This record gives sequence, structure tokens and C-alpha cells, in this order.
Amino acid sequence: MFMGLIMSAKSQNGRDRGLKNIALIVAAGSGSRSKQKTPKQYSKVRGKAMIAHSALSFAQHSEIDALYIVIGEGQEELAKTALSDINISGFIIGGNTRQESVRNGLDYLSDMPIDNIFIHDAARPFLPHKVIDDLLIALDRHDGAFPTLPIADSIAYVNDGTMAASANRDAMARVQTPQAFNFQHIYAAHKNIKGNDFSDDAQIMHAAGHNIAIVNGDASLHKYTFAEDFMNETPKFRVGSGYDVHRFGAGYDLWLGGIKIDHNMGLVGHSDADIVLHALTDALLGALAMGDIGDHFPPSDPQWKGASSDIFMKYACKLAHDKGYAISNADITIICEAPKIGPHREDIRKNIAKILEISVEQISLKATTTEKLGFTGRGEGMAVQAQILIEKYA
Repeated sequence: MFMGLIMSAKSQNGRDRGLKNIALIVAAGSGSRSKQKTPKQYSKVRGKAMIAHSALSFAQHSEIDALYIVIGEGQEELAKTALSDINISGFIIGGNTRQESVRNGLDYLSDMPIDNIFIHDAARPFLPHKVIDDLLIALDRHDGAFPTLPIADSIAYVNDGTMAASANRDAMARVQTPQAFNFQHIYAAHKNIKGNDFSDDAQIMHAAGHNIAIVNGDASLHKYTFAEDFMNETPKFRVGSGYDVHRFGAGYDLWLGGIKIDHNMGLVGHSDADIVLHALTDALLGALAMGDIGDHFPPSDPQWKGASSDIFMKYACKLAHDKGYAISNADITIICEAPKIGPHREDIRKNIAKILEISVEQISLKATTTEKLGFTGRGEGMAVQAQILIEKYA
């Protein structure tokens, strides 16, 4: 067992204090199926080591008295670096299998006055406090509890590449961690169990004859196993904002959202100066973190002189689709004294929805003035603010 990185709870808290709830994160595997450069529990997920996410969730929960991490041989420095900002009670060296690693952890903790233990896999980084709360409630009446999710797909038994029989999905559930147990019961079950092929601790407790409750799981507790799990590690939602300004000039047409508006002046620009589509394109490019409209369509390039701005918007929309994002909604505010936007609002909304290939109900368009203040108040030009939300679908 590894000792000395951080003071153990045994010496830190003392036997007379008592530990009502302890968390044990199992992080001793090599994660070879994930094909990461380092063991997957130390690979970056949303900006920090995977293991740090669930460790922080436990550390910040008011009912968790101590947190221990089971690590692999030779992973001491990786673990210390990944968890340097989190209050860890101690590190324990694991075994060759998950079952052996948990047993090592239980052995190490066995002489401490512990009531309950939460056993969690580091490969499930995003742990909501609600799941911990529900497990604590279940432990008031049961020897153990674990979170589950319903199965939406049909289930079949297979044998040698063919269907062997159908299965009742209503009688099955997807099992998650953390799994919570009375400490003495789970320790005794581990010590007395025969075999080393149990994939989780609820199976071991059930095999030992204990009653195990289930609580509602959470989709955010997705387990990272394969390389694809890390390749898709991009936010489900992204937000972008855009802002554009153009001055009025005589002899120009006025285009707003791809609709030609009757007015005594138009907006001056290299393309058609459609300020609405420019701001919206910038918002979408911003959500994708792909620069702005000038990066993709430089005003110095003569091919874009007088170009219809729906070209820019469609281009940004394709970039979003290529990255697996769909547009959820857009909110646009036009700032000007004139012309009046109200009579044209619905036509502009419908045209933007057509360009983006979404419903008009997903487009909000508003207009306001600056009460005669500034360049828009003096009628020298117009400004537009746009926000857009995109959602990952693939």
C-alpha cells in the first residue's frame, strides 16, 4: 500500500472521531481500451484529469467525511498531480482486477470506525450530488444501494453471432456507480466471496444475501471506456455572440436578414452589408470557436464585393453541422432609429429560419432605439447584437 503522500484519515482523524461516510474511488486500471497516452483516469476531460471531477464532487459534499483513492502501482506522481488541489485523505495501491483493488481499499480502511462507504469508478467523472443524497437516504433502510438507469433499447440474448432468445428489458437496468454500503457488510462480503469475476460490488453484496436498493441514476454518470468517448469530449451546448455595425450611405440597398427593406439609405459594406446576417454569422462562428466572419471572408478579397450575406450564414451553418451541432435558437436585437423594424419582423424571422434550416419559432428578433443617443440615435448607422445556442447531436 502506498502511504505518505498525504496523511491518512486514520492518523488525521483518530479512531475516537468516527467516520460516518467514506468515499473510495477506484482508479487503479491501465485503461488500455481507451487508447490514451496516459491511463484514462488521468487523461484530460473538460480541462482537467478525469479522476479530479468525481473526487471534487465527493470532497465538496457535506456528508462525506473522508476520501481515499485506489491507484495502480507506479501511479503515485500522476495521482498526486491530478488531485493536488483536492483534499484527499490517502492513496492505496490496487490489485490486478477491480475486485482486488476494492478489496485492498477495504482492507486498508478496515480498522477505522466507518459506518458507510461509497465505492466509485474513476471512469465516471461527472457525479451529481443528488445521486449521493439519494444513496444516503436509501442506506437508512438497506444494507446497500446503487444508481440505475432504465434500458430504452430492446434486449436480446446472443450466442455465436446469432439471437438466442429475447429478454424483458423492463426487468433490467443499467448499473452505475457510486455504490453505497454498510461498511462492515461489504467488507465481510468481499472477504467471504468465492471467485474473482464480479464486475461491481452490488453483485458481491447480493451474492452474500444482502438486500440492495436502487435509486435513480443520472445520464451524466456516463462511463468513459473507449477512444470514442474521449473523441466526443466536446460540450453538449455552446453559446456564441455577435455584434456588427455599419454606417448609412446614399445609393445603397438596405438588406436585413436577407430581406430588402424600403429606406432612403442603405448600409455601406464590402458585401451587401446585411448587418443582421453578419452578426448572426459571427455568433455562430464564436460558438464554434472558429474566429469571425473576417477570418473566413476577408473584406480585402474582391470575390466577396457585393456578395449576398446568406452565403456567409450558410457556410457557418455547414461548419456547425460538420462538427455535429444543430442550432437550438437565435436571439437578435437590431439597434436603430429608422427604419421601423416591426413591419418587417416576421419576414426577416422566416428568412433567417429558412437559411438556417430550422423552425421560425427558434428565431427571436427584436428592435430598439438608443433614445437619440450615439451614432444610431443620430441616424448615422445601425448596430445588431446576436446570440446563438447550438447543441451537440452527433
